[in-house]
Amino acid sequence: MDSIFVTGTAGAGKSVLASRLLQWYSDNGSYPVSLNLDPGAESLPYEPDVDVRDYVDVKAIMEDYNLGPNGSLIIASDLISTHLEEIQNEVNELNPEVVVIDTPGQIELFAFRASGPYFVGNFLADDKVNIFVFDGTLVSSPINFVSISLLASSVMLRLKTSQVNVLSKSDLIIDKLPQILGWASSSKKLEDSLNQEKEAEYSLLSKEVLRALTMGDFLQNLIAVSGLTMSGMINLVAAIARIVSQGEDRKD
Repeated sequence: MDSIFVTGTAGAGKSVLASRLLQWYSDNGSYPVSLNLDPGAESLPYEPDVDVRDYVDVKAIMEDYNLGPNGSLIIASDLISTHLEEIQNEVNELNPEVVVIDTPGQIELFAFRASGPYFVGNFLADDKVNIFVFDGTLVSSPINFVSISLLASSVMLRLKTSQVNVLSKSDLIIDKLPQILGWASSSKKLEDSLNQEKEAEYSLLSKEVLRALTMGDFLQNLIAVSGLTMSGMINLVAAIARIVSQGEDRKD
């Protein structure tokens, strides 16, 4: 069994991408199952085969601890790891070839608290890969692109697993798509775009961050996908296959 975690900022299209991966694997002869790890999800574009909401109830936490939505989500996210064994058993009973794991909408609750890395590290699978979703509509400016690249690198360091970076909503940014993909493949192109930014102070800071990412070899190519048209899915699945089949770190 291979596990594919899907992470990214709120609204980046994680759940939609998870649903498209499930569809792709199913249509191509594999047996995938879905695992929802977002206790605060109100609706999903797929029917979870295993659902953390069966174990963690955000509304009950709000009532029991007299907390607001944000405080309840923090506690709920921390409780995920306490149900790892039960979740693992549910997945194992289904005996899938692939499990697609949809993570909480708020990336900071999963990647930057102890429970998320613990779950990723201790969830039993033959191979693991994390997909970090770059919101295509968010990274259309070079400063935003650098900021999200830094976040993606931070998530990879926190989860300590191979990572594929994906650019979502490619159908909505067709005019800017070549430029964004160029930034991902060439730090020089990205720095040239930063030099043209009017906010000199933020541009300078972004360039320093970019140089640090480049020196650490953290910048990766982006795979552009569309949840609407399914474009790019072949490239994404091929990248995942290279990691889970050959144990390669995707650092190109």
